[in-house]
Amino acid sequence: MSDEQSIRVNFGSWMALFPLDRVVLLPQQVMPLHIFEPRYVQMVTHALDSSGQIAMGMFAGDRWKQEYHGLPPVRPAACVGQIVQHERMGDGRYNILLQGVCRARIGEERPPDDDRQYRCARLDPVEEQSETLIDEGLERLRDWIERMMTHGALRRVAIAEQVVEYVRNEDVPTPVLMELVSFAMITEPGARYGLLAEGDVLQRGRLLRDGLERLVWLIRQAEDQRPEAWPKGMSWN
Repeated sequence: MSDEQSIRVNFGSWMALFPLDRVVLLPQQVMPLHIFEPRYVQMVTHALDSSGQIAMGMFAGDRWKQEYHGLPPVRPAACVGQIVQHERMGDGRYNILLQGVCRARIGEERPPDDDRQYRCARLDPVEEQSETLIDEGLERLRDWIERMMTHGALRRVAIAEQVVEYVRNEDVPTPVLMELVSFAMITEPGARYGLLAEGDVLQRGRLLRDGLERLVWLIRQAEDQRPEAWPKGMSWN
């Protein structure tokens, strides 16, 4: 886990924009990506020659299916990502690890030009609420997560023990814990985008609990189907 404050983001400069369909990067998350399209290979090369940062966004609607190689619309929220590890393969492709740094909103966009094959954006920072202003509601959320991970339905999840270790670690602030739980346990792209787009940490806590309660419901539905009778090889992972 990194301290996002130690990574500086220059919001006054244009940043490469990397939109995908069902992939949402969240702050604190480290995501492996295989970069093979020529425009995005160039994007990574340029990023590595500068700050190592790119803005990861999400397509809006389905127009990208017909306009993928053009400029299909992108949703306003993005996550600034830092390339923390990269490997360039013999044919020029990259394997990278991209770490989410902070939330941002896409302001002005710049299309590709003769020298740059990918689109860029001017980003606006999303101001996070000061930790001193966070009320006890987030601590109640933290307690609820611990209960559900130790005695409730979420104990069934493969990473439950690991999450509980973070919950019980007082050195992990609750807003940071929320980010860890969000990317580890919320998998539905729409829900993940909602967590990315929400700048208010208290409202984000409500969204996270909604997502976890949905997971609880799914687990209970599966339990009603007697998982002990599932074919060999199936699990809660």
